[in-house]
Formats: sequence, C-alpha cells, structure tokens
Amino acid sequence: MSQDSPSQAYVIEVQSRSAGIVVRQGHRFYFHAAAAQFSALEGRPFKSPRHAEQAALQRAREQAAAPRAA
Repeated sequence: MSQDSPSQAYVIEVQSRSAGIVVRQGHRFYFHAAAAQFSALEGRPFKSPRHAEQAALQRAREQAAAPRAA
C-alpha cells in the first residue's frame, strides 16, 4: 500500500499582506490568489514557493508603476 505524501502549502506575502498561497501538487507549487491584485497568478505553477513569491513581488511592482484611471 502506498502512502500519500502530506500536503505542502505556503502563504505568500507581499508588503505585509497576503498575496495568496501555493500548494504543492507533484513537483510543482500552484498559486491561489488571496487578493484581486494577484489574480493574474491564479493557477500558475512554480518550481518553488520562493519562485511564486518573486512573481507576486513583480506583480505588485508592475501594478504600482501602472498609471491609474481617473
């Protein structure tokens, strides 16, 4: 009988707020957004939680630099 490996999930925070979580499935970690700002990353696979954190940081930088509609 084979045993299932325990689930691995990590909270990803950007600028002291929750961006989302990553959940390990097989050899990848899949992002699940906790805030609308990070919805572009929803379902995206990453090699590690650190890679997901870097993508979330980049997303926050891009949104901060984008001009806002009046």
